This record gives sequence, structure tokens and C-alpha cells, in this order.
Amino acid sequence: MKHFLFSLITFPWKVLTSFAQSGGEKADMASQTRDRIVVVICGIAAMFAIIEARLIYLGMQDNHGPESRRSANIALAATRPRILDRGGQTLALDIEMQSLFAEAKLIENPDETYEALITVLPDLDFDTTMRRLKSGQGFVWLKREITPRQQSEILKLGLPGIGFRTESKRYYPAGRTASHILGHTNIDNQGIAGIEKHLDDTWLRDLHAAGFALKKDLEPVSLSIDLRVQHFIRDALAEAMEKYRAVAAAGVVLDIHTGEIIGMSSLPDYDPNRAGETLTRDSLNRMSAGLFEMGSTFKAFTTAMALDSGKVGLQSRFDARKPLKIGRFRITDFHGKKRVLSVPEIFIYSSNIGTAKMADVVGIEGHREFLKRIGLLDRTPGLELPEIANPTEPKVWKKVNSITISYGHGISTTPLQTAVAAAALVNGGKLVPPTLFSRSRDEADKIAKQVIQPSTSEAMRYLMRLNVLQGSGKRAEVPGFLVGGKTGTAEKVVNGRYSRGKRFNAFLSTFPVDAPRYVVLVIVDEPKPEKGQVYATAGMNAAPTVAQIVRRSAPILGVKPDFSVRNTAQLSSYRR
Repeated sequence: MKHFLFSLITFPWKVLTSFAQSGGEKADMASQTRDRIVVVICGIAAMFAIIEARLIYLGMQDNHGPESRRSANIALAATRPRILDRGGQTLALDIEMQSLFAEAKLIENPDETYEALITVLPDLDFDTTMRRLKSGQGFVWLKREITPRQQSEILKLGLPGIGFRTESKRYYPAGRTASHILGHTNIDNQGIAGIEKHLDDTWLRDLHAAGFALKKDLEPVSLSIDLRVQHFIRDALAEAMEKYRAVAAAGVVLDIHTGEIIGMSSLPDYDPNRAGETLTRDSLNRMSAGLFEMGSTFKAFTTAMALDSGKVGLQSRFDARKPLKIGRFRITDFHGKKRVLSVPEIFIYSSNIGTAKMADVVGIEGHREFLKRIGLLDRTPGLELPEIANPTEPKVWKKVNSITISYGHGISTTPLQTAVAAAALVNGGKLVPPTLFSRSRDEADKIAKQVIQPSTSEAMRYLMRLNVLQGSGKRAEVPGFLVGGKTGTAEKVVNGRYSRGKRFNAFLSTFPVDAPRYVVLVIVDEPKPEKGQVYATAGMNAAPTVAQIVRRSAPILGVKPDFSVRNTAQLSSYRR
């Protein structure tokens, strides 16, 4: 551009010089012409100087205000990649929206402008809008994300200094179905929860800052979840909340070999397309951000610990005839058999007394070391969600702590990390960090840690299947799919004390138990007895909810039913 202007200005001078050199008799004419051209050149130069100065002035006016800088950031942060489920179904995408702005310095009468705008946008706040219209800035937002009809009607008003900017808005086609996993974005399309925030924190924000986040450059992001399974989980939880009049419910389906989360839901949830719903207290993701005493599901870990220590075998027996007294505490059984029990009987009858005595055989230090080894005392590693709670434990472990923790009281964990630890109990003893992204079996094996012996894992599969066949988990049975599991019914802590009227129920399961592929965990918070029933234990509500999830999900997950055998509890580990 500069070279062109220079040529334009100097061209007449070159012509004049050439003309002057052509002959002396034309010298006088050339002199007069030269004077005129000099005047023209000076005029052109002055004009371009004025234009340049004006551009510099406008640039300083438009680019130094806070609103202008903010709008530039918004432009960079406007695009995000599509998010897909493992089958390619779209979970989140950008859609284009129009937003209303004003060049305040061009508006001569802010009052008339405001009066005209509220005929289309009656919810425009007077004080805020007038302050922006009178600011004199080059760019101020007036209303984000307006409808096409509103844009058309404003255009008809013909208001000077009023314009529109195309922005990207996040849209979630499945609505509430996977809200806690996906999270949501703010008005500037920046991730502030769930996977959306994870993307920003790990790479997308930096890409925006560098100016490379163009729509054509962003490859879709695929998650490990299956939208169909996700729907089945949420549907079963919603039915459980209504049927048992619970205040909340949550569940997860986890691949025990890869650590992939196939589906995970927590109710109450929210619609990420409605910004106002995302801020409610009840919308907490109870699976990864909620801390609970998991009750008798912890007996599965206590039993595995005792078996893995080599000090206890499946044929070991413990006296459960009388309550166990520890200081001022008295440990009893809910439905005590009041006799000596074998390890399988302790498990299927969910004996607090027998479980406590198994923990006592291992000892306090061994107990804490085992729970830490299987990941129940540390924050869940590697999970891509920002919403993860830290488990709690006693500052100093005493015998009474070890005893109560053995059956799920006195320690709080997240349901998700409970499911992850349970996967190690049934997959051959390997602890695999969970993930919401695709991961192969080989990739998982590289990061897995052997935390219990394979023989212990085999014994736990036997016990979990036995509990569904003969114990408290009978209602989790799904013909053909060989479910195994452990119930957990815990009294909730209210104002520092355990409340008999408020329970937290859970059912921790795996299927198919003869060759496990998935762990399914369901929690039901403060359930009431089903109509016609007296009790509201986990076997009465959490277990049948798991059965519903397994029944619908198994075919989708490629698990073929096997009706040839029902009693698969006779494993080689029974004779250990």
C-alpha cells in the first residue's frame, strides 16, 4: 500500500522532469506546470496524513476500553469442538447466535435509543443499558443471545450505532442425560464445569489465546460413555427416586479392565442448556463430588483384605453369637444369626460382628495400608472431571476406628472411587484409574497396579455371586447375566449423630461374574419403604435398580446371556 501511494504521488513529478528535459523552449511551460503539481502533491500528502491520524485515533478509542478487550477475548473463545459419545452420537456442539451491541460514541440520543429497544427487548435493564449507551466507548454489549425475530425487529428500527455480532453458543442435544459429565459453559462459551472445563484447562483455553481455535481446525472429542447406557442409568435412577421417595440417587457403569466410564448419572441433575439450573445446590454430582459413608459395601473390601493377608481363608470361622464391645461402643448385627459364622456366611448375612473380627485379625496398620493401596484414602487419580472430592478418614486410627470402618462407618469416600476399587476386587486384582475418554486394554494394563492377588479376586467373585443367590442381593438377579454384588445400608449422620430414620443405601455389583467385564454401583439417598413393605434397605431398592440397569445395558454392551447355568458360586477358590 505504501509503495502504491508513493508511486501515485511521485508519478507526476517524474513526468514533469522528463518533459522538462525534452527541450529548452518548453522551460517556461514546465516551470508553471511544476508549481501546480507541487501544490497538488502537497494536498494529497496532507489528505493521507489526516486519514492516517484519524485511523490511529479511532484505533486508540476502540481497542483500549475494557469492553473492547473483553469482546476480543470473546471472539477468540467463541468456538469449541463437538463432543461425541463412544458411538459417534453428538453430546455437545456450537450453534450460532446473534448478540446486540452498540457503538456508544455514535449514539446521539441514548434515551430515544433505549425507548426504541425496549419495544423489542422489554427486559433490558434501564440503569445498565443507559450507562453503556452514554459511555462513549466504541463497543458495549447490550444483550447477548437474541432470537432471529428480535434481530429482525431491531433492524427495522433503523437505530444508528446499534449492531449485531455472531457468537457461538453451546448446545447439548441430550439435555439432562449427561449433564454432570459434560458440564456446561458460560455466556462467553468458556467451559466452567465437567468435561467442558477440562477441555479449557488442558488445551482449549491456550488454543483460544493463540488465535488458532477456528471451527475447521477443531477435531471432535470422543468420550468413553455410551449415550444409550447413560440413558438407561438415568431412567432407572429417576424411577427409583419416585418409587422409593428418595431425595437423590446416582449410578455408574464402569469397564473393569480399561477403567472407562460407560455411563454415570446423578439425580437431581440439571439441563446445561438452561443456565439458571446449573447453580442449584441439589445439582451436585454425587458420584465424584459427594462424600458418603458407604456402609456395608465396605465389607467387600474388609473381606478382600482379610483373604489377601493370608491370615483368613474362606473356611475360617468367627464367633458372632454376642455383640462386640469396644470401649463404650457396642457392635451388633441387624439380623444376627447368633452363632459361629464362616467367611461366606459373614458376607451374605452382612455380619458387623464377623467383619469387625476379620479386620482385627489384620490389625490397624494393615487395615489402613490396604485401603490406601486400593485407592480409597486418596483423591481419585486421573479422572477428567474437575468436580472430585477428597475422601476423609480419622486423623489417628485407633482400634475402634478400624472396627467401625470395617463395615463402612467412620470413613467417607465418593461412590465413584468405591466402584473403581471394587473393579480391582473382581478383575484379577488390578487397580485401573478411571477415565471418561477412550482407552484400550493394553493402554490400561500399562498404568494398572496389582493391588491384590488374583486368587483373592477369584474368591471375591465367588462371594459376590453367592450373595445374589442366597444373601441380601437377591433382587439384583438378572436371568442369564450372572450378577454378583454386595448391599450397603448406612445410617446418615445428621447434626453429628447417626439418624435411624435417614439411610444411605448402595449396591455394589459386577457382571457377568464368571468372567467380569463391568462394575455397576447404585446409591439411593434417604429412600422410604416401598408400598406394602416395612424396610427400606439396600436389598429392597438399590439392588433392583442395579438389576434394571444390567437388564437393559448388557445387550448394548455385547454381553450375551447364558441361561445354561444359574449357580456359578462353586469356584475353585471355595476350597482355599
